[in-house]
Amino acid sequence: MLDIQLLRSNTAAVAERLAARGYEFDTARFNELEEKRRQLQIKVEDLQATRNAVSKDIGGLRSEQKKLEKSPDYTPTLALALIGALVGGSVAKEGSKFQAALLGAGIGAGTSEFIKKFNSDEPEYIVQQDGVIDVLVKDGTASVNELKTDLEQAAADLDAVQKELDAWLLSIPNLPHESVPVGKDETENVEVRKVGTPREFDFEIKDHVDLGEPLGLDFEGGAKLSGARFTVMKGQIARLHRALAQFMLDTHTLKHGYTEHYTPYIVDDTTLQGTGQLPKFAEDLFHVTRGGDESKKTQYLIPTAEVTLTNTVADSIVAGSDLPLKLTAHSPCFRSEAGAYGKDVRGLIRQHQFDKVEMVQIVHPEKSYEALEEMVGHAENILKALELPYRVITLCTGDMGFGATKTYDLEVWVPAQNTYREISSCSNCEDFQARRMKARFKDENGKNRLVHTLNGSGLAVGRTLVAVLENHQNADGSINVPAALQPYMGGVTKLEVK
Repeated sequence: MLDIQLLRSNTAAVAERLAARGYEFDTARFNELEEKRRQLQIKVEDLQATRNAVSKDIGGLRSEQKKLEKSPDYTPTLALALIGALVGGSVAKEGSKFQAALLGAGIGAGTSEFIKKFNSDEPEYIVQQDGVIDVLVKDGTASVNELKTDLEQAAADLDAVQKELDAWLLSIPNLPHESVPVGKDETENVEVRKVGTPREFDFEIKDHVDLGEPLGLDFEGGAKLSGARFTVMKGQIARLHRALAQFMLDTHTLKHGYTEHYTPYIVDDTTLQGTGQLPKFAEDLFHVTRGGDESKKTQYLIPTAEVTLTNTVADSIVAGSDLPLKLTAHSPCFRSEAGAYGKDVRGLIRQHQFDKVEMVQIVHPEKSYEALEEMVGHAENILKALELPYRVITLCTGDMGFGATKTYDLEVWVPAQNTYREISSCSNCEDFQARRMKARFKDENGKNRLVHTLNGSGLAVGRTLVAVLENHQNADGSINVPAALQPYMGGVTKLEVK
């Protein structure tokens, strides 16, 4: 979520930056909602102040009444001041809120009668002898009750406008960093570097489907069990898939300093709102209900472990000395692929269920762009160890994800497609997610500030499997196992059809 203070103070500049990523910010609507909110806020504060002042005066009047009962000669100065205010006397300023409250509620007959008598030569005597305090308390209490009703309505109106404003703010994407190239879509992304040279084969290559099926990839079995875009893995392929995930986890925990986590695969809407998947991207999620009871709260299968890892700091204050927090997890990911009809229908590239090793960092705001470069390097280390050619690109403003300020994609070479395909996406979200989650840290001055959050794939296991099969294939359909994976494969150096 964007900083509302930034929106209020720099509306035009924010709208311009959002336009660079293809989002049209409705300035007129924002100004209208803000003005409504501001006026209602003033109204609520004024009503609250008036109610408090009148309640205080009623307490003062009751105190004077007790003193009068003990000493008939006592002069009730507050009662005199309030009556004076009601008749517009010199003490009107002292009783202005009481006066306004009674006038607003309608002055009772008793008070009206005392106002008439107030111009006599002995107003103190009238107040002392004729029970004016009781009348003032009665009318004041009536006005407080009416103020309570007005305050409740104004507060409800303010709450409705605030909820409308908050719901809208939740649908607005993050602002792109100044270093992000401006562009409309993926065709305007900028290549940063290429690492490794694609292998030149001296035989007719196969794609991962033709290579994998004899080794245990079972697409028909997945479709039989669950429908399209699901896969069963068996035997050597299942073992290779497991080895890849284990290798990634070990690299991130033992070499890169991440702490391994195991987190739930089912989450509430609040959790998804914290990282930005809700409310805007509900159609991309799998919804679940307990026992099929539609009356119970809907929950969701995680689209990525980013959701759960990042939310571990939701509604908390982290000690600044504990930053950065570096978290990793291996989990299945579930995505409906609502907008992917007809895309990548063959093979493992686009599945409803796939495994991924996720990296998340929770960092000091001044360190987040340094952390982004580090995270990209961590993902690159996996690709290098697996001897896979890849490239790093900076996403342009029009191709970035909803919550990102800057994103690097790592794309691995896929020989059968003769192109690079995304295998990792590393993003800095700055304080966008932290504001939604209320995730803070205590700085060196003892002040609570929002953390910056980063996330990245390290890597998508299924797509890495695709890359290993295709880049390390042999003419006979066997697959050379990269040296880094061999310890996880029991020393196996080659996958062969048996």
